[in-house]
Amino acid sequence: MLRNRLIELRADRRAKKKLLSRPKRRALKKSERAKVLSFTAGKCHICGGVVGEKWQADHVRAHSTGGQHSLDNFLAAHAHCNNYRWDYLPEEIQIIQRLGVWAKTQIERGTQIGRDIEDRFSKHEARKVSRRVANRESRT
Repeated sequence: MLRNRLIELRADRRAKKKLLSRPKRRALKKSERAKVLSFTAGKCHICGGVVGEKWQADHVRAHSTGGQHSLDNFLAAHAHCNNYRWDYLPEEIQIIQRLGVWAKTQIERGTQIGRDIEDRFSKHEARKVSRRVANRESRT
């Protein structure tokens, strides 16, 4: 069952993270950020879009799973892409991608499950936006 496999993968990922010592993070210098950006010709290594001025240096091997804080372990990414990728295992990412493509197809075809996904996803995104707005307003 897919649900059980996803639960197993999450447990494996969390167990591996507990065993690893993580190297200390530090902010990249301007020259280092320029070099990281040049690795991908100014594009997000996850989605391929132009990153612009606000981008993140993404650890190729996740920092949380022991990835080094070195230039050869960074690629440029949109903050949105980087934050959604997290430190999933390769099998988890593959399942997430296949689910996403299948869900998109269901939405485009207008199936009942596609309409349900669209409705629930839209509500989920609206809640996220309202939480961000509320957090920004509470800081001012």
